[in-house]
Amino acid sequence: MFWFPIQLSLLTASIAAVLVFIAGAMLGRVFAVRNFRGKLAAETCLMLPLVLPPSVTGFLLIIAFGTNSWIGSVYEQVFQNSIIFTPVAAVVAAAVVAFPLMFQSAKTGYGSIDPNIESAARVDGAGEWRVFINIAVPLAGRALMTGFVLSFTRALGEFGATLMFAGNIPGVTQTMPTAIYVAIESNQMNLAYTYVGISIFVSFLLLGLTYLLNRER
Repeated sequence: MFWFPIQLSLLTASIAAVLVFIAGAMLGRVFAVRNFRGKLAAETCLMLPLVLPPSVTGFLLIIAFGTNSWIGSVYEQVFQNSIIFTPVAAVVAAAVVAFPLMFQSAKTGYGSIDPNIESAARVDGAGEWRVFINIAVPLAGRALMTGFVLSFTRALGEFGATLMFAGNIPGVTQTMPTAIYVAIESNQMNLAYTYVGISIFVSFLLLGLTYLLNRER
């Protein structure tokens, strides 16, 4: 059981980071290049998980994905099980709290691209999708990778929303942060120190990677 929280945390953070990378890269592009009515309000809503108390985020996830919601009802009909207190819930919670970091990094990266480069590609006959894939993504690549690493790190350390939405079931939904909480409560300090050390080591490596990615050549 010692390895389960570590494995689940890494798996949950990996899946959440991939999902957030795709969504953040797409939405970041939209908000970087387009102006539309309600843009400020929409962007504020997307960034809210970054500043909301974890208990509020967890509560909203329960409301949004509970059996009384249409999303929860559809999920339960398809999978014959509620999403709450499952590993899927841990992934959703991690993705929601990590998304703002990816979104903001992507938006900043796209915003730094010289518009004349994209305009020249359009003049040469490139469509919007081709401009996005062949020009925008490569030019914003450093910012996108930074967002991915930061999102993974944030998802790895997610605690509050996960505890409320996915619970803390040993062997099912117990991640490293919740395992640390339980170890301290049960006075298993050696176990807590071990998990804390692993968390700090992984986070240090990942943050170091972000500095390398952003270091000027």
